[in-house]
Amino acid sequence: AGFSGGSYMTQEEEWDRDLLLDPAWEKQQRKTFTAWCNSHLRKAGTQIENIEEDFRNGLKLMLLLEVISGERLPKPDRGKMRFHKIANVNKALDYIASKGVKLVLTMHLTSAKEGLLLWCQRKTAPYRNVNIQNFHLSWKDGLGLCALIHRHRPDLIDYSKLNKDDPIGNINLAMEIAEKHLDIPKMLDAEDVVNTARPDERAIMTYVSCYYHAFAGAQKAETAANRICKVLAVNQENERLMEEYERLASELLEWIRRTIPWLENRTPEKTMQAMQKKLEDFRDYRRKHKPPKVQEKCQLEINFNTLQTKLRISNRPAFMPSEGKMVSDIAGAWQRLEQAEKGYEEWLLNEIRRLERLEHLAEKFRQKASTHEQWAYGKEQILLQKDYESASLTEVRAMLRKHEAFESDLAAHQDRVEQIAAIAQELNELDYHDAASVNDRCQKICDQWDSLGTLTQKRREALERTEKLLETIDQLHLEFAKRAAPFNNWMEGAMEDLQDMFIVHSIEEIQSLISAHDQFKATLPEADGERQAILSIQNEVEKVIQSYSMRISASNPYSTVTVEEIRSKWEKVKQLVPQRDQSLQEELARQHANERLRRQFAAQANVIGPWIQTKMEEIARSSIEMTGPLEDQMNQLKQYEHNIINYKHNIDKLEGDHQLIQEALVFDNKHTNYTMEHIRVGWELLLTTIARTINEVETQILTRDAKGITQEQMNDFRASFNHFDRNGLMDHDDFRACLISMGYDLGEAEFARIMSLVDPNGQGTVTFQSFIDFMTRETADTDTAEQVIASFRILASDKPYILADELRRELPPEQAQYCIKRMPPYTGPGSVPGALDYTSFSSALYGESDL
Repeated sequence: AGFSGGSYMTQEEEWDRDLLLDPAWEKQQRKTFTAWCNSHLRKAGTQIENIEEDFRNGLKLMLLLEVISGERLPKPDRGKMRFHKIANVNKALDYIASKGVKLVLTMHLTSAKEGLLLWCQRKTAPYRNVNIQNFHLSWKDGLGLCALIHRHRPDLIDYSKLNKDDPIGNINLAMEIAEKHLDIPKMLDAEDVVNTARPDERAIMTYVSCYYHAFAGAQKAETAANRICKVLAVNQENERLMEEYERLASELLEWIRRTIPWLENRTPEKTMQAMQKKLEDFRDYRRKHKPPKVQEKCQLEINFNTLQTKLRISNRPAFMPSEGKMVSDIAGAWQRLEQAEKGYEEWLLNEIRRLERLEHLAEKFRQKASTHEQWAYGKEQILLQKDYESASLTEVRAMLRKHEAFESDLAAHQDRVEQIAAIAQELNELDYHDAASVNDRCQKICDQWDSLGTLTQKRREALERTEKLLETIDQLHLEFAKRAAPFNNWMEGAMEDLQDMFIVHSIEEIQSLISAHDQFKATLPEADGERQAILSIQNEVEKVIQSYSMRISASNPYSTVTVEEIRSKWEKVKQLVPQRDQSLQEELARQHANERLRRQFAAQANVIGPWIQTKMEEIARSSIEMTGPLEDQMNQLKQYEHNIINYKHNIDKLEGDHQLIQEALVFDNKHTNYTMEHIRVGWELLLTTIARTINEVETQILTRDAKGITQEQMNDFRASFNHFDRNGLMDHDDFRACLISMGYDLGEAEFARIMSLVDPNGQGTVTFQSFIDFMTRETADTDTAEQVIASFRILASDKPYILADELRRELPPEQAQYCIKRMPPYTGPGSVPGALDYTSFSSALYGESDL
């Protein structure tokens, strides 16, 4: 360094000066001082061996001062007389005095010594077995010298192989390396340092100061390298987060793209089993496949917000995802998924109801058709008979009466045929999968019915033509036929009703059926009286035939209904009544079970729904009212999140009860206004809200730590915002009032500039995050492109470009390769092969160039 402009000397030069003027040297001090002088005189091509003799004539003393100061002294006298030598010494002393140095015999080393000691402590702090506290005992094992060399030039020494128990070897190794590679002469005697109880402090301090000189230049490069490493590390992390966002967004959008067509497929199945399978697949989707995607969507939004915050903090351009992968694009795709999902579930339930209705109608059609076909079987052959041609008058009249009974029976079956046709039509309207066979069977029944009507009319006409020839008729047979036919129809109708299928959805409906059945049972005694009366008629016929020894058949010629048939059907009715009782009671029990399921679900839903709403309100309130350190706010929010996660088992239990309800085909619940869909949506919204609130506090912590914002400042910012905010936002007037309350003197131009920062899209409102970003920029310092360019200039030794070898030497391998790969070639003045443009590269890091 030397005498700078004739004002001050460096600390090392003060040490040199004081050592030169101190007359109390011992042997070691002389040896050390001689080595020090020779380290300077060697630059002038000379050296000394004896201090008194070589400095006696003043020539080498003046030469030493010229080397140290870098200035020319007055021309020396070359004469050999004593007065010539005294004159040279006086010139040297006058020069020293002209620089403001008082020639006293005390050393001014206090401040320099402390500074050098602090430098040594800081550099050797990471090394084991090194504890620098002074300039005598702390250096006896030689590890301190080796640590200084290794700290600055690790390529020259392997510190891990040093042995604390070999102090002489350590000292000699350090001095040999320093002399060979650092141009520092050997100034110490290793054995003297080790074997002396208290090594000479000045000698060690002088020698250590040479290390300070040798390594001082490396400090700037280290600082510059550290700054570049920090900037590049931020850039690499941001690029990694961008790639991660792109990957996660692509995967989520692809999943949504595959799922929506499945949810939009409305192709109905033909059977209940197939539709139940679709419903089960949908339940698996809601329970297993969708929840992880909800978490992925939430995490994707959190990652995006965190990345944008990091970019703002590091003065980087905002991240713009690939086309179609913005957060808004994902939200839109998710909304389309939700809409398709809602419509799909409604469609599934409607289809199941439709198929259930179809199965019921189809079974009812088959039963009524079978009953009618059994009744109609053989009727056409009977109507086609011409038995009346050979019958007696009585027989003819009997045939006529029998035919009248048949017509009555035929009319009674008209309603059944119409019911069959109506059921067939409804099955067609509901798109029953086997409608073709139903239509075919219905058509055959209708055709047969028309044929029966025509044949019946023709037979009546034939019997009426013959009736005039027949005079006698058995009134008892006629009365039997008239009473037996309706009773028989009543029994058939009763059997049909007792076997009729039913479907109900509530206790009230089944109780209504039970009431109707009870009313039917109340009519049985009257019907039994009618049965006995009809049977008594037949008994009277048989009594008359027996009384008059009539040789005619006891069978009734006017009726197809026999006593055996009446008895058989009556027994069948008595059997069906208790069976109907049992089926109605079983259905009543099932409806009671369904009601318990409704009440069980409602009891939980009426607790869970308000709990979710309360938690949402607590989180919203806490985000506004919370004060104190952000870490405390984060802990409180984490506790909220912990409580919410622990509440998940209640949601799962409610899902299980909901599944039982759906499996029981229960579609309404008057005991609660909450559906499972309400609970699911509320739960997902609660999870998303707590995650977003935690992310907002994390972003504030990240902003505070990165920008150097204190907790008190952050609390002041929040308090000011909360005072003026309206539902989490401030309009322009509120924002102006808030700034004025914080001491800003605002003109219209300045306020317009600030609004362009906090509301760049002109929405008319200011969010809390925009407010925090603005206050952060106003109160904190950040690194800039100019600082990074200055750091690269130091590494490049003030050149406008830098070489790849220089980057590899000064930066860690990974970050050096990062720079080499991305720096454009330098094409400016003084360019050399391989020159890299660090100015354009640094500007690009902050979005200030087109690189």
